[in-house]
Amino acid sequence: MNKVLRLSLTVLFALNVSAVLAQENLRNDIAKLIKTVNGSVGVGVKHIESGDTLCVHGDVHFPMQSVYKFHLALAVLSEVDKGKLALDQKVFIRKEDFLPRTVSQIAEKYPDGNVELTTEDLLRYTVATSDNNGCDILFRLVGGPKKVDDYFRRTLAVKDLSIVNTEAEMHKDWEAQFNNWTTPRAMAQVLGRFYRKEILSPQSTDVLVKIMEGTSTGKNRIKGHLPAGTVVAHKTGMGGNSAGVISAVNDVGIVTLPSGEHFALALFISNPKDSVEELETVMAKISKLVYDYYARSK
Repeated sequence: MNKVLRLSLTVLFALNVSAVLAQENLRNDIAKLIKTVNGSVGVGVKHIESGDTLCVHGDVHFPMQSVYKFHLALAVLSEVDKGKLALDQKVFIRKEDFLPRTVSQIAEKYPDGNVELTTEDLLRYTVATSDNNGCDILFRLVGGPKKVDDYFRRTLAVKDLSIVNTEAEMHKDWEAQFNNWTTPRAMAQVLGRFYRKEILSPQSTDVLVKIMEGTSTGKNRIKGHLPAGTVVAHKTGMGGNSAGVISAVNDVGIVTLPSGEHFALALFISNPKDSVEELETVMAKISKLVYDYYARSK
């Protein structure tokens, strides 16, 4: 028995050492890619089923940009779960509700306003197409950014996050975009809790996952180098001005592995000097490194 026990312990030790070395190799490969970026880069990874976590600059504050629309969607759906809102609830939208010169498929489809959309419609526009008008309409529906911030800090006990400004406020003040921040570690943790159905009801979780799987923005980021057909539920974010100055390029989401397991990935790049195309290539390469690591080890 002693020989069997010693052999078992030896094998277990070897497996643990191998796993540690493999993760360290992944960390080093990610670090090499980060060094090619002229800007600040943060990475948060969490294997959802095992809880395995890896972060690079994981506790640094990064501006979320439109990634915070995911957090807004969680707050809206929590109100649905409480019965205070309904997915089929109609919201009347006026032309006066539209921001000038902003990303909005709602405004493109209904330029004169005077249209009723359901809460679920607004969630789909806001998350899947990153609609800025839809975002601020949903903020009004739940009581503003402070209510969403309080929901995360007090109800979900997520401290490494700040949600302060609406899209309208960020349009007026360049510095306001930096008030809405999170850390890669906190983002990966929230994604994991969300996907494990620890935040919303199973029904509301499924609604948001499906919406995120239909995201039309940022196809060259997390999804860029993954095998064709890989299911990715994600939310992108990007900030800049008319002069071409980019403040951030982000993508966060949940990737389904060939095994049927999943990992959450948060990628944040702030104050970059590189082109969006160059940044997206780096993001896609990081995503593929993580995908290959878990596809081999899990």
